[in-house]
Amino acid sequence: MKCNQYYPVILTDDVAGTSQFYCNYFRFAPQFESDWYIHLESQEDKKVNLAILHGNHETVPKAARGQVSGLILNFEVDDVDAEFERLKANKLPVVLSIRDEDFGQRHFITRDPNGVLIDIIKPIPPSKEFLNQFAPEAVPV
Repeated sequence: MKCNQYYPVILTDDVAGTSQFYCNYFRFAPQFESDWYIHLESQEDKKVNLAILHGNHETVPKAARGQVSGLILNFEVDDVDAEFERLKANKLPVVLSIRDEDFGQRHFITRDPNGVLIDIIKPIPPSKEFLNQFAPEAVPV
């Protein structure tokens, strides 16, 4: 399968509020807006997209209608410490405080109004224990 674009779609009952959250705190801008669906694009990188869809819309199969469950959005950034301070200053919840992981990440986790977890990440060199698990070209530096 040749994929031309990939982006997650968050199911919610508050399409406008969820969209506003990602625009306010993560620098997205609407590219399409309706009362049941909003397509967002990063103002910093047009390849980074996110969609918000009303969870009970007719395009969602009946068996899947409702709220998101079990989702983490990862945003890789250059300065994770600055993002942590910015989002904390904006009173976003800190679900996991900023820390270094042996597997090669400095990160923290917040959440959106729907409970979707948002992991803000900066790759860092992994410990020797995890180094062998990376493909040679994928080792964070």
